[in-house]
Amino acid sequence: MKYVGIYTQQASNNRKSALLLILFPSILLFLVYVFLVAMGVMSQDGYSESSGLDLSWANDQFIKALPWVVGGVSVWFVIAYYCNASMIRMSTGAHEVTRKENPRLYNIVENLTMTCGMPMPKINIMHTNELNAFASGIDTKSYTVTVTTGLMNMLNDDELAGVIGHELTHIRNKDTRLLIISIIFVGIMSTVMSIILRMLWSNLLFGGSSSRRDKKDNNGAAIIAMIVAAVLAALGYMFTMMTRFAISRKREYMADAGGAELCGDPLALASALRKISGMPAAAPNGREDIAQLYIVHPQALTGGVTQWFSNMFSTHPSTESRIKYLEQF
Repeated sequence: MKYVGIYTQQASNNRKSALLLILFPSILLFLVYVFLVAMGVMSQDGYSESSGLDLSWANDQFIKALPWVVGGVSVWFVIAYYCNASMIRMSTGAHEVTRKENPRLYNIVENLTMTCGMPMPKINIMHTNELNAFASGIDTKSYTVTVTTGLMNMLNDDELAGVIGHELTHIRNKDTRLLIISIIFVGIMSTVMSIILRMLWSNLLFGGSSSRRDKKDNNGAAIIAMIVAAVLAALGYMFTMMTRFAISRKREYMADAGGAELCGDPLALASALRKISGMPAAAPNGREDIAQLYIVHPQALTGGVTQWFSNMFSTHPSTESRIKYLEQF
């Protein structure tokens, strides 16, 4: 794989972060507008037999809804963006440790940060037998490396240093900030989609009336509602895929290379990945968004058709390919 320097990777991630910040509001506002057009047609406010489709009602409603949508999403984003560290900590049950509480882990992190000249991040521990680790945070104050107790018990010092080096490289490359932005946006999109679909479904079930003409009109409205739901669901799914692909799987290879360089032993990191891949894992409390941060995504530990399909749309390359890459150093 072509070598990419740390500053090139940082610049690339900054561009992707800016793209997501522009792309997401645009797509969300487009979905709101389509939803209003469909509602106007269903309520006969946006359609007449003489003139056909009339967008004036949808335009008026969109202008009224615009500040609420933008304001609501902005508030949600700001809160999630600056509170992501505490949210992740609460979701995973992790807690911060000091040198006195865990000198082995603390010394490994400190030595690696001194080697690459980066500020010391916070160190969190998750009390679970699963073998995994992840980096998180958006700035120097919030950058955190989280390691499970199962991982510390299973790996020797060299292997653990390789894993920590991998996570520190994610921080240095600003991968964590890009991931946090993506996770927040996908969460907002998922919630908005859920609300819209529930509103459409409720209208489908309870929007009818007793007259024959009204029943006929309601059947037409039901068809439109299902079309709108299908279109919105498809666009939401496409957006999720776009954010996943924006977080290129190349970042994991870059982090592996950085981790191998920091610890000075590529085979140690390869050995750690091999041990992790041999143990079952799951998203913490079913949180797929948190699982995206893991050094090995839980989906990559499944087998058969499930593994093949998930790898197609995963933010992580297969563990086997990563091990082969490290063994080539």
